[in-house]
Amino acid sequence: MTTSSPSSRLQKGFLKYQHVFVFLAPLLFVVGVYTAAPTPADAGTGYWFEYWWLCIAFVTGATIVNTVGISGSALFVPFLIFIFPVLAGETLTPETLVKVGLISESFGLSSSALAFIQYGLVDRRLALSLVLGSVPFVVAGALLSFVIPEPVFHALLGIALLAASYLLFKADLGHEEPGEAGNNDPEVSADGGDATLPDDDNKLGPAGVETADNGTVTRVDRDGNDYGYTRGGYLERFANYSIGGVFQGLAGFGVGELGIISMLRTDVPVRVAIGTNHIVVALTAVLASLVHVFGGGLVPGAHSIDLASTPWNMVVWTVPATVTGGQIAPYVSTALDTGTIKKFVGGLFAVIAAALFLMATGGV
Repeated sequence: MTTSSPSSRLQKGFLKYQHVFVFLAPLLFVVGVYTAAPTPADAGTGYWFEYWWLCIAFVTGATIVNTVGISGSALFVPFLIFIFPVLAGETLTPETLVKVGLISESFGLSSSALAFIQYGLVDRRLALSLVLGSVPFVVAGALLSFVIPEPVFHALLGIALLAASYLLFKADLGHEEPGEAGNNDPEVSADGGDATLPDDDNKLGPAGVETADNGTVTRVDRDGNDYGYTRGGYLERFANYSIGGVFQGLAGFGVGELGIISMLRTDVPVRVAIGTNHIVVALTAVLASLVHVFGGGLVPGAHSIDLASTPWNMVVWTVPATVTGGQIAPYVSTALDTGTIKKFVGGLFAVIAAALFLMATGGV
């Protein structure tokens, strides 16, 4: 019988109760906003409850984007541009769109990333290499955002998403469904309960991961489903994540939408690809946010985000909503079959692209 190290027990305990820490974060955020944020002098109960209905919209949106492993802004920004004015009777400025999207997305992505790690669906080694490769492109894109015309950007991103939608429908997502890892190896069963499958002490349930000498990875999630794949295909993933990183820096989304395609095309199982992509999207989104907030001074004539003008009565509803959606996403992801995920993501990309083209041509 093996004895777990203190660090392993700490990690396992954190993952077991991660939902407690995750939901404490937005609670502390809301309390901090209510007590310390700069708000209008006449702000009363009506001010704080004016946009309560955003909670419903952002829970739904966060669940959708986190289920398929893309950036929250991919849905939040179009929603705030097209639907919010109809429901609220007012139009938000681009600066406000960025602030609401970045603040909400940061909490939601962090929540969902921890949930996917807990579920055992994140390849941390693969995620680290992708994040490190994306960093310079994210920074470059964020700095470009201060000078590039919005219509040009919207048109380029619309083309990119249409291409991603096409590639996704063409990609073969039938490889390595849960429980199929090792079907060709009699020493490894596909039921998730064989003693020959990896089972790490610092992970919940039967979860674990093992890399063979030939580079084949066998991963078992918390429910005992096992997946087999390799980490090959770095060049294709680098190409997609570099282009996506530029768009991520420009507007807060792009790396997740294009990056998920490259992982699926290089035979990473769809649920592992979605989980791993969450780490990449979360970390690059935080980096893009920092450059957007503090990088304006590096570009002549650029702007910086003024937190004093943040619509706090909106984010007190959107932040808890995105955190909740992030926690729901892994369960939705594991419940859906691969074909459903493929059709949904491809259709979602096409809809977002159409909205972006409307924005670029001034049709909205």
